[in-house]
Amino acid sequence: MARVTSKRQVTIPKSIADRYGIATGDEIEFIAAGDAIRVQRPGESATTLDRGARLARFDLATERQQIRQTKTPRGASSDRGWQRDDLYGRGSAR
Repeated sequence: MARVTSKRQVTIPKSIADRYGIATGDEIEFIAAGDAIRVQRPGESATTLDRGARLARFDLATERQQIRQTKTPRGASSDRGWQRDDLYGRGSAR
């Protein structure tokens, strides 16, 4: 995680700088992107996808999310051996 200094400076983590080829002395731009900030080199434009490509990526992401939501967590079985009502009586002397 990076921290902003009192002079509004930010240090880019080494792993990120190495991954994207950012070296000492390079210039970068901060671009507002909705609720986020995009960082890129001056003069480089963000890759613009056509509507069909954006929809295809959205469909793939939706499919991955649906798969994640239907998977049973590792080591867990769908039959837990208890019901929600069992929790309400825990610790009481029925």
